[in-house]
Amino acid sequence: MSRPDFSRFMRHGELLATLQLWADVAPELVSLISIGHSHEGRAITVATITDRSTGDARDKPALWVDGNIHATELVASTACLYFIDWLLQHRDDAEVRRALRTRTFYVCPRISPDGAEWALADRPRLVRSNTRRYPHDEEPLSGLVVEDIDGNGRIRQMRVPDANGPWKRHPQDARLLVRREPTETGGEYFRVMPEGRLVAFDGVNIELAGLAGNAQGLDLNRNFPARWRQEFEQDGAGPYPASEPEIRAVVDFLVAHPNIGAGTSFHTYSGVLLRPFGDRPDDAMPPEDLWTYRTVGRKGEELTGYPAISEFHDYAYSPGHAIGGTFDWIYEHLGCLAWTVEIWNPRREAGIENRAWIDWFRDHPIEDDLRMLQWSDHELRGEGHAEWTPFDHPELGAVEIGGWDRLHAFTNPPPHRRESEVARFPGWLLWQALVLPQLELRSAVASAVGDGIWRVRLVVQNAGWLPTYVTKMALQRKQSRGVHAEITLPPGARLLGGTPRIALGELEGWAYRHTGISFWPDRKPTDSVAMAEWTVRSPGGARIALTAWHPRAGRIRCEVDLI
Repeated sequence: MSRPDFSRFMRHGELLATLQLWADVAPELVSLISIGHSHEGRAITVATITDRSTGDARDKPALWVDGNIHATELVASTACLYFIDWLLQHRDDAEVRRALRTRTFYVCPRISPDGAEWALADRPRLVRSNTRRYPHDEEPLSGLVVEDIDGNGRIRQMRVPDANGPWKRHPQDARLLVRREPTETGGEYFRVMPEGRLVAFDGVNIELAGLAGNAQGLDLNRNFPARWRQEFEQDGAGPYPASEPEIRAVVDFLVAHPNIGAGTSFHTYSGVLLRPFGDRPDDAMPPEDLWTYRTVGRKGEELTGYPAISEFHDYAYSPGHAIGGTFDWIYEHLGCLAWTVEIWNPRREAGIENRAWIDWFRDHPIEDDLRMLQWSDHELRGEGHAEWTPFDHPELGAVEIGGWDRLHAFTNPPPHRRESEVARFPGWLLWQALVLPQLELRSAVASAVGDGIWRVRLVVQNAGWLPTYVTKMALQRKQSRGVHAEITLPPGARLLGGTPRIALGELEGWAYRHTGISFWPDRKPTDSVAMAEWTVRSPGGARIALTAWHPRAGRIRCEVDLI
């Protein structure tokens, strides 16, 4: 099977065709389902990857992976597609084979297909997420509509000379624009705005037409139910939680698949691994969950080269400005482990090292601009920053179009770097799946205790690192039912002791074990093991069916003979 060209971004039809090809070539591992449709009616497709010979996908602990919830973050789709391909290419590797036999992967490569289609159009339009008009549904009556106005397939910047403009040429490279000094006068200055057309321009005032430049102001990653806030508190959140069909489809799927214990959502850009909370400090999290996040984060740093940081402590947009309604919902409400990966860090690529992930965009030395441009000239081969070219704008008259191309210079890696960048993640995603709880059969026996009376005993164990409930948040939110064991009797048999279904509680893994020199002994060294016992009256030679299951740890089935 030929591999996709991961240097290219796929339009919707090609993306679906690629998924279908994998399902056709490897039906024993890959199946597809449409979980809903976008605002414009495009299918939102999830690929289920697991070895079906070892059981149904729903009967195994599962990892959710998604991407491209934001329209222009196209390499997030590439990361998802690459992960599927990687699993298929490495199916004979021992760890991959173990994961495919015992775990399920649900991968949704593109949550926002409408916005991605706009970004990938021959004459692109850029929006934050989907294309539904919001917060109002009418055409904008005035303002700047961001689009490719010169027809070259790119959206860059427009600059207009203005004696009082805030921008000037960089003193060391005139191609760059930097901010004018606070008391500076007497130079050549400019106004700068995104490339686009003006609707009902009055000759003076220019402002974006709508929150995202074309009245498509929704941000789907503000529309999840957890910590959702109305528009007056948070732009783009939508009229109510899960109001948008794309998010409602994801929410419904996740709720309907309680075997999902963890999820990773791919975004761009910063080159970081983000963990919850987005709106509260670490001490608001159950300490055991924080320990888990730190352990998983350290492994992520080792395998991806990206730092693992807190959204609240390290990635806030501004002091006191918390973000809600995000993918963190799967931790906040469902108690699943949630990670957001911000792919690609052009600043780091240019040799600018600091941890001011957001503040750097507000203020940095002008030497950094020069380093970014030098990096763009070399690494992006001139595609990241364009020469300023005169253009006769239909409303503004003589302008120049050029400068930074955000979509291709910052938001996404250049074509020749895309595969190497997304290749960082499969090992960590696989590791996340393998640390999930896994219910295993330890023993199933039937012993004669009298004439036609049998004692049936089932012993199961959590073989995973994480407890069966995955997080303490899941217990707080009452999202875990615990392990249950069931007995099914053949005709002529009768249950004398025990109930057909027995609740065995939760089983621990070894995630919370202290170090070998700790002075706190384990209170119950066998807390990963549980036993169910029944007394049965039955003729000899009969066969008893036993089942043990936990929504997040899987299902096991076995039979015992009364002999």
